[in-house]
Amino acid sequence: MKLYYSPGACSMSPHIVALEAGLPLSLEAVNLKSKQTATGKDFSQINSKGYVPCLELDDGSILTEGPAIVQYLADKAPASKLAPANGSMERVRLQEWLNYITTEMHKGVGQLFNPRMPEEYRAVVKELLAKRFDWLSGQLQGKDYVMGSQFTVADAYLFTVLGWTAHVGVDLSKWPVLTAYQARIGSRPAVQKAMEAEGLKKAA
Repeated sequence: MKLYYSPGACSMSPHIVALEAGLPLSLEAVNLKSKQTATGKDFSQINSKGYVPCLELDDGSILTEGPAIVQYLADKAPASKLAPANGSMERVRLQEWLNYITTEMHKGVGQLFNPRMPEEYRAVVKELLAKRFDWLSGQLQGKDYVMGSQFTVADAYLFTVLGWTAHVGVDLSKWPVLTAYQARIGSRPAVQKAMEAEGLKKAA
């Protein structure tokens, strides 16, 4: 399998998941502005949506959208327990989390990267995000991971999105539960390895 990614983007979530699952995965970076891959391919011909993550399967078919990709990867390595079994209520709860992260967190934080966003609207977005962070802090209180005591694909995704806050002027220190969670996930060997591979930290 090959993951098309951009350093630090939401594609880091399936990168972490593949490492946690012990799945073989090759990487190819994508310049999202030029739509060129590291080997000179036209990325728009690989994924017509034009964004990462994009997973090329062993049969050459393409899978897109982060929540779908991470569940696919987790199901290829069920012993990793990165996702509860299909058909279980726990799996539905995981999907509930993935939907929340992608719609309320990813889109909220992600739009702050737009340099053309009017300052008045930027303030509104940050105010809404603060309410989301308040709720999230309550949900994570007393828990190691979003699903409780087991690390899942939702944690890989949430960690990735929380990592963007420092780049868009959101001070996460206002939510100590979230900064503690971020540090806890960030210390995992697979997360460290993914960040090193994407050039986000120096190798130890």
